[in-house]
Amino acid sequence: MLNRRHVLPALVAVLALTGCATAERAVTSGSTPTAAPPSPSSTVPSLSDLANGDVVPDTDGTPLTLTVGDRVVTARLNDTPAARALAEQLPLTLAFDDLNAVEKTAPLASPPSMAGMPSGDDPEVGDIGLWAPSGDLVLYYGDVGYWDGIARLGTFDDVEAIASLTGPFTGTLALG
Repeated sequence: MLNRRHVLPALVAVLALTGCATAERAVTSGSTPTAAPPSPSSTVPSLSDLANGDVVPDTDGTPLTLTVGDRVVTARLNDTPAARALAEQLPLTLAFDDLNAVEKTAPLASPPSMAGMPSGDDPEVGDIGLWAPSGDLVLYYGDVGYWDGIARLGTFDDVEAIASLTGPFTGTLALG
């Protein structure tokens, strides 16, 4: 008979084995997609998050603005080590470009460390992320699936405004 201290690890193992899925994404850094369970919403920790003590992002977050020309998109950074490290660098003027009609990416001169962050994630539309292999800040406006190397840093509000930006563009990310 299992006692209570064995139930949670057993449940985590069962969930981890039953929730595996694959995703496709164009690879520019030599990485390949990895099968993994989809990430939970940033507002509800998974059992594995609780069992492993992983970071659970704050749903309120640090307010940001992304200004592109005369457009201002509001955003929030989660309360995670990588998001806090990014906030310390703001304001930043970044050169964005489109990748695969699902995300806008901009290289960061000093990417935040992935220490204390999950090894990968499945970002949702409207998420701000870090693509750790190349140190890019990413604005997700389409579904990319799970990838090792993705870390969710926060969210932005106007998905249509970001999706409608064509070609390379410059934007300023600032606190506020």
